[in-house]
Amino acid sequence: MLKELATNWGSYYSNHAVLRTLIAFAHVGGLVVAGGAAMVADRAILAAVKRHDHVERTALLESVRNTHGVVLTGLVAVMASGLLLFFADVDTYLPSRLFWTKMGLIVLLVVNGLVLTAAERRATINRDVSWGTLKWTAALSLALWFATTLTGTGLLNIG
Repeated sequence: MLKELATNWGSYYSNHAVLRTLIAFAHVGGLVVAGGAAMVADRAILAAVKRHDHVERTALLESVRNTHGVVLTGLVAVMASGLLLFFADVDTYLPSRLFWTKMGLIVLLVVNGLVLTAAERRATINRDVSWGTLKWTAALSLALWFATTLTGTGLLNIG
């Protein structure tokens, strides 16, 4: 039944250019929103690690906390549109190593985001040790966003 549903969806998707455009836009737009907001927050964290001004760090943590909703909203758009893209061409994506590499990178990105969020909460109660965790999770976040984007772009051209 799932195979038939995917086949029907794939056919519908293939025959509707406006739908393909909207789903691709949701995927890229979600990436821009989530990745862009996360990267701005990551860069701010990396810059704040070098400073030890408590007031500045507190303001930054508040800003980063306010970014989480934007990142999660973008990720929901990316994941929902990604599922639609996957089911539109299951036969291409299911055996693709590049696709599964991208899925692994997304899992790492989410886990890293959870670690970063926990470190941010600890840093809020002024634990200087948490800034070390914030530093490496922010740096890893930047790398993972770029790697995920690269593999997604590769899927378009390599498969």
